Amino acid sequence: MSGSASWKSLFKIYLQPVCLRMFLLGFSAGLPLLLVLGTLGFWLREAGVDLKTIGFMSWLGLAYGCKWLWAPLVDNISLPYLTAKLGQRKAWLSFSQVLIVLGLLGMAFSNPQNQLLQLGIFAGLTAFASATQDISLDAYRIESAAEEYQGALAAAYQTGYRLAMIWAGAGAFAIAAFASRADDALTYDQFGWTVAYTVMAASMAVGLCTTLLSPPPNEADKEHKAEQLAQNKTAIDAFCRAHPNLPLPASKIIGWLKVICLTPLYDFFIRYRWHAVAILLLIATYRISDVVMGVMSNPFYRDLGYSKEEVAAISKIFGVIMTLAGAFLGGAVVLKIGVLKTLFLGAVLSAATNLLFSWLATIGHDVTFLIFTISADNLAGGLASAAFVAYLSGLTNVAYSATQYALFSSIMLILPKFLAGFSGVIVEAVGYSNFFIGTALLGLPVLVLIPLIAYLQKKNPLH
Repeated sequence: MSGSASWKSLFKIYLQPVCLRMFLLGFSAGLPLLLVLGTLGFWLREAGVDLKTIGFMSWLGLAYGCKWLWAPLVDNISLPYLTAKLGQRKAWLSFSQVLIVLGLLGMAFSNPQNQLLQLGIFAGLTAFASATQDISLDAYRIESAAEEYQGALAAAYQTGYRLAMIWAGAGAFAIAAFASRADDALTYDQFGWTVAYTVMAASMAVGLCTTLLSPPPNEADKEHKAEQLAQNKTAIDAFCRAHPNLPLPASKIIGWLKVICLTPLYDFFIRYRWHAVAILLLIATYRISDVVMGVMSNPFYRDLGYSKEEVAAISKIFGVIMTLAGAFLGGAVVLKIGVLKTLFLGAVLSAATNLLFSWLATIGHDVTFLIFTISADNLAGGLASAAFVAYLSGLTNVAYSATQYALFSSIMLILPKFLAGFSGVIVEAVGYSNFFIGTALLGLPVLVLIPLIAYLQKKNPLH
């Protein structure tokens, strides 16, 4: 699509069936994330769990940063019965979605006041299943449309994703508050959270039904994938013949690891050469500001005296509006000015909204300023995420889409999630205001890396 296309024609793409499917699947992907991180943090804080424990429990999110470890399995291993009936992508999608439902139900019936370990185990299962769903869904999205439409698919996906996060945040708070049997809004009651997480588990039906009713990726990519699988088998057999001194089982395992796990990485570095270093640095740092800040946002609301009802109402009304605006604007801006320029804009806005949280910490309980802060944060997050997903999608080779995208998104999360684990310790040491300023400063390297990558691409076009 040319840069001179009208904004009206740019937005029409969101009415295509593939975008609508991606919107619903994005909802399925976004729902469990907040339930094992942000919303869980508010729940734990209300139950009397200390900030250090909440911070360290955020390491459950490292499952999203380590999914590259089992992505080759999702890319190449067939699930009994399901793969034959649904195809590779849909089989893994539906399997992981069922596991998410089981994990959320386990969390719903675990009381953090006396069953914190049990709650952590079920939260870990939910995070693992959610990361597995992401692997399959990212590959499905990449294989469903040509590269020029990945920005629109990313925007539709991010819209559903962000709406699910609002439902998993504001919606869960509202349900927990409504179902609570406590006398006042600030008194802990386990029953409200049991009802809320049970409803969240039922909400996964949106993704499961969409998966079962969606078509497989386009036939050209399907044939290409089948050809690639056949080539992988031939390469593994060749490795076994070339190493006759190894026991056959060991030779097959080593050959499988070489062909299935290392070849996708080799392919990336062959295509991008030394530019890959700058690209990987950008991927590793682009979300660091938001992820580190996000772990403490809900405990922050709680400590400022905001009730579940207040946070839910503000997020539901203003969060939804600004999330929709940010994601759709992000997809359209990518088509209009390109991915890298949109990435830079999103990085600036994301860092700026963290400073708003710092300001809110000095103001205290101010509903009007909370509305402004949450609105700005959702607008910036929607725009930045849509651009970033489109950027990552454009880096992959369709022959290794699940493995390569999982690697990119893992690199995106591993450092931020690790640092986020210490967020509670930092807040207790320096206070909320200084903590949020620090998270904004974490985004500064991105503002150097994006122009550098743009310069490198202009000087030496990537292959």
